[in-house]
Amino acid sequence: MTNPRSAVRESDSHQSGASIAYGRPHQDGAVLDLFTSWARRTPHAPALVDGEQTLSYAELDALADEFVETLADRVHPGDLVGLCLDHSAALVAATVAVARLGAVHLPLGPRPGERRLQAVAEQLRPACLVGDPALLPPAHRDGLHRPLDAPGTPGVVAAFAADRTTGVRTPAGTLYTVLTSGSTGTPKAVAVAESGLGALLQWYRELTGLGPGDRHSLLIGVAFDPHLMELWAALTSGAALSVAPDAVRWDPAALTDWWRAAGITVGVLPTPLAEPVLDRPWPAGLTLRHLMVGGDRLRRTPGADVTATVHNAYGPAEATVVTTVHSMPPGADHGTGAPPIGRPVPGAVVLVTDEEGRPVPRGHAGELRIGGRGLAIGYLDAELTARRFVSAPDEVEGTDRVYRSGDRVLMRPDGVVEFLGRLDDQVKVSGVRIEPAEVEAALERDPRVRRAAVAARPGPAGGAQLLAFVQPAPEGPAPTGAELLDAVRPWLPEQAVPGTLRLVDAFPLDANGKIDRAALLKAEEAAQQAGPGPEEAATPTERTVLRLCRGLLGRADLEPADNFLDVGGTSVAAARLLAALEEEYGVRLRAPLLLRQPDLRAIARLIDDRLADAVAAD
Repeated sequence: MTNPRSAVRESDSHQSGASIAYGRPHQDGAVLDLFTSWARRTPHAPALVDGEQTLSYAELDALADEFVETLADRVHPGDLVGLCLDHSAALVAATVAVARLGAVHLPLGPRPGERRLQAVAEQLRPACLVGDPALLPPAHRDGLHRPLDAPGTPGVVAAFAADRTTGVRTPAGTLYTVLTSGSTGTPKAVAVAESGLGALLQWYRELTGLGPGDRHSLLIGVAFDPHLMELWAALTSGAALSVAPDAVRWDPAALTDWWRAAGITVGVLPTPLAEPVLDRPWPAGLTLRHLMVGGDRLRRTPGADVTATVHNAYGPAEATVVTTVHSMPPGADHGTGAPPIGRPVPGAVVLVTDEEGRPVPRGHAGELRIGGRGLAIGYLDAELTARRFVSAPDEVEGTDRVYRSGDRVLMRPDGVVEFLGRLDDQVKVSGVRIEPAEVEAALERDPRVRRAAVAARPGPAGGAQLLAFVQPAPEGPAPTGAELLDAVRPWLPEQAVPGTLRLVDAFPLDANGKIDRAALLKAEEAAQQAGPGPEEAATPTERTVLRLCRGLLGRADLEPADNFLDVGGTSVAAARLLAALEEEYGVRLRAPLLLRQPDLRAIARLIDDRLADAVAAD
């Protein structure tokens, strides 16, 4: 339902000079019913393309109905269903099936981590987990299994816990829930209504012109909420979802090659992958019209050669994926530096407030609070919901409550919002919000750890890097940093695993008796400046590889014998290293090959071998 007063409110707030802005009137939009409609109208049109495999709308519709029949007697409206799946026919069909059952979709991804998944199963008690039974928690591994057969994804089952108990109640109207990092050491589950997602998808379809004949990428990690926008945007518009191969998540060149080969017309990228793509010359021959970028602060604008409209989007999971957007069409001068996060999407209300929650004048920095149509129902925790979803100030119209984002922003006189950073300790690593307290709690689960402190510092290529400082338990032999990082990986998503872990005898304390993280970072910086260890590079290529890796990972102590992944290398860092090596030597490597190398010296040898082959071919 539209709200004609929105335009008036925008004008009034602008005249008053308060940092309040309203999106234009929104249109409601269906989600599940629109997919069903397209399946009836265009049954033979492609709905899902995964490599050589294509499912039509009719075939996907039938597969979802098969899943419904398999689950119907044990999954009921409002039940949580966790999907431990990667991008696949099984994932898409299960997502549709859960919606048809009136249940609540909880996307967890293919490998959420054994301990993390166990914690989710114990805290939220989902009615069902869907995935590879070997990767599920013991109660679900040993419980009732029902096969969910789908093309290209064998071995997937719906698993029901042997000791089935009543699950956490979800609010009425919840379509899906996603996990975000929690300061208590456990993830927070955000409940989102179908009405909020439907309104967002209606705006997204209008913005991009998405419709029959289009190909939309399916690339964002399953556990992160933009994935839901990707998936449902295509299925509610008659377009086809195209599954991105694993290699493109690491390699900007492979990504743009895939865009061309797959005929992608609309896509979404996390900011850490979008930036290296925008740093390269824009490839010719792309059909890409719109590229949505989000998840972290975008630090550059598209160049004059970019032929797609690039949208810099901002939005927490608590406000249904996208709250504000700044669009940069091709052929225009977008300036230099970081673009703003723009204006609110239709139906959204944004305001910038002081510590007491009062709107500040435009041009003044403060906390971003969000209300309106896209606001989530809340968390699956009433106390946490009450703390973060609060009453709207009296002068704000069209919304009774707002979400405190914790983000520091500034609203310009023209109503455009600029992102300035975080107000609290929460940081973003590779586009994912991380609570250091959650990482500390995961480390302290290890009996060899007495206490842990996690701090963040700016990364060499932007964003943040996590560093962990651990005081070992007095009993038993002291563990190594590598052993502790290996032990903590099952508890955390990849982005939350610290790139560096240091063992300390004691922690410095500040005047209030709290751990002085600034002092820890200062000591780490001093150690870095002391220079690398005794083993130095033996060849010019080794020296170049070391220089690049030290800069990308912020580790001056790296040596040729270090393994890239063991010293903090991530998918984003690998993508940047591949681009840097190609620029340095003109040699193009693929991420899987690079990551299979045992150490940095082997990467250098790989480069030398490729250069020698090129000379011999000439």
